[in-house]
Amino acid sequence: MSSPATVVQTPPAQPRAGLRFVEKLGYGLGDTASHFVWDMVGFWLLIFYTDVYKIPAAAAGTIMLIARFWDMGIDPAIGVISDRTQTRWGKFRPYILFGAVPYAVLAVLTFTTPNFGETGKIIYACATYALLMTAYAAVNIPYSSLAAVMTSDTYERAGVNQYRFICAFTGQLVVTGLPLTLAKYFGGGNEAMGYQHTLILFGCLSVVFFFITFMTTKERVKPSKSLEGSVGEDLGNLFKNRPWIILAIVGIVSFVMFAMQNAAIAFYFKYYIGKEDSVQLFNVIGTIALIVALPFSKPLARRFGNKNVFIGSSLISGVFFISLYLPGEKDIITIYALNILAKMAYAPAVPLLWTMIADSADYSEWKSGRRATGLYFSAAIFAQKAGWGIGAAIAGWVLWIFNYVADAIQTQTALTGIKLLISVIPGVLYMSCALFMFFYTIDSKTTDLMKKDLDLRREKEKAG
Repeated sequence: MSSPATVVQTPPAQPRAGLRFVEKLGYGLGDTASHFVWDMVGFWLLIFYTDVYKIPAAAAGTIMLIARFWDMGIDPAIGVISDRTQTRWGKFRPYILFGAVPYAVLAVLTFTTPNFGETGKIIYACATYALLMTAYAAVNIPYSSLAAVMTSDTYERAGVNQYRFICAFTGQLVVTGLPLTLAKYFGGGNEAMGYQHTLILFGCLSVVFFFITFMTTKERVKPSKSLEGSVGEDLGNLFKNRPWIILAIVGIVSFVMFAMQNAAIAFYFKYYIGKEDSVQLFNVIGTIALIVALPFSKPLARRFGNKNVFIGSSLISGVFFISLYLPGEKDIITIYALNILAKMAYAPAVPLLWTMIADSADYSEWKSGRRATGLYFSAAIFAQKAGWGIGAAIAGWVLWIFNYVADAIQTQTALTGIKLLISVIPGVLYMSCALFMFFYTIDSKTTDLMKKDLDLRREKEKAG
């Protein structure tokens, strides 16, 4: 095996063989299914807990943190197990097939409101949310890992992830734009029942889309060495992998920002703007801006490199997010415009983060001769969920610190806290991601060299 630093031979460059449209779309629909739950939790669960299920804001924030830390403990185990799974369907696809139904059932239970006392409500909410996140991990970690074994080409991966996030944000479009309307329609005045029936609808759609993902995708990239019995070695390689460590830090920080802002936006429209239902239109327009800008990800990455696009995206969008603090509650046009610009600015970076995680798994195989795709994606998702749990918890705690009272006219102090949660705090956090990305070391030349060398190794192993 040749050293990564001194590659003796590499095969001549081959034409890039693209994946079929059906496979890219089928893969993308899996993230539509994921977002039916991820965005219900991210955008609506905190206000559901406080204003519908009547759990105190501080307790709701703590529930979201505890459940995420439980979830984070599950993630690495799923990554390690999926790496060692061998079936006729591959390593990762079986989890999508068999995990879809439990995932949908637990989503419904999380948005169900049994008539317990306050302590019982808190215990029920914590248990169902923790179980939902366990089911989500069991499906989503193998799903995320699947893209890395569909192709070994970093630019084709960027294309696959582009489809993924177009489909993801289409799911987000539905989940952020319709739940209040659907809850009113299904509930007939009973808001709790309306949420529950809305989740039944989203759960059924998730199962269908996950089945489509399973049926249309194929695992092509095979590990160059058996991973059996070497968890310690894989973990050692993980924590020596500088590019992955940088991406993990970026994942934590950026997901603190996403979780905080998403959880607070419903409060912002209900109490600051004074038009609760308008949050759906705001979310829809912001998501359309994301979808419109996503196709620029792959060409920008080819022109400037993954790292540089991510840095530029973080800085520009962070400035626009911070600026959301300035408009008054009547200046709706400015609020919408700043949100559109911020979403379009950060959209190209979204698929690139997952592309770079796949590249970091290649980098580990290139250096060590061992491939652990599931571990790398589970560890990255672990970091991102840490950020998501911390961000959602901070949102609940900030509401409490700034004296938020559910279903009441808010004080100026409470309104200031709500405004900070959707503007200055997340904007500064996202801009800080650019600083961390300066230390990311995998550039375009490195990805091309890794691909050639790893392809050569695999061809030699196939030849015997």
